[in-house]
Amino acid sequence: MTDETRQLLLEWAETYNDPLYFQEDPIAFPTRFASAMKVGKACLQDVEVAAIFAAHFAWGRRAMIVRDCGRLFDEMGWKPYDYVMRSGWRNDDSSIHRTVKWSEIAAICSRLREAYLRSESLEPMNQAQMRTLIFGQKDDPKAPNKKINMMRRWMVRNDGKVDLGIWKSTDPASLLIPLDVHVYEVAVALGLTSRKQKDIVTVKEITDAFADIFPGDPCKGDFSLFGYGVTHPKKKE
Repeated sequence: MTDETRQLLLEWAETYNDPLYFQEDPIAFPTRFASAMKVGKACLQDVEVAAIFAAHFAWGRRAMIVRDCGRLFDEMGWKPYDYVMRSGWRNDDSSIHRTVKWSEIAAICSRLREAYLRSESLEPMNQAQMRTLIFGQKDDPKAPNKKINMMRRWMVRNDGKVDLGIWKSTDPASLLIPLDVHVYEVAVALGLTSRKQKDIVTVKEITDAFADIFPGDPCKGDFSLFGYGVTHPKKKE
């Protein structure tokens, strides 16, 4: 990595780690409940459930993600924890977001309910447990777990800007970059990885590169990747 690239990554992180750029973004939903929690109108579990589903929907155009998250929380009466715990979830095969069906939402709610009957918070779960016990996916040690790492970034990072910093027992240094196709392409363009596989090894390689730039807070680099996307828009064909 050149000194010029390193400096750009630092500048982009400082510029785009700003709520201004995330008003129409899935993080807006757990942020809403986190704000309500501060005045006693929501609980930690509301924020966690909102973060789980906002991260689960976080693929596709941001406007579509926000629209469909809004539809989901309307169904929940904007009381996500109560909705999860009282059962009776909407459970049919119509789509709520892209290929995500209401039946899938009901299954996640069922697993969340079981998790909350065991523990008052999801924070103690690692990525593998969250993958299998909440999202109901098969265990896969090689999976990049993008939505889980995104959700953990939201809940753990605590610089008072975009991320929520509600999970206090998790070290930000342990977070991993949320990797999808776009993030991977940007990371390759910036020289953060040359690997072909979009797997956990690549996730850790990119995270390690950011750990050198942002000691103790590698996921601050996620805002650098966002900044690259803003400053290098794709040309329309």
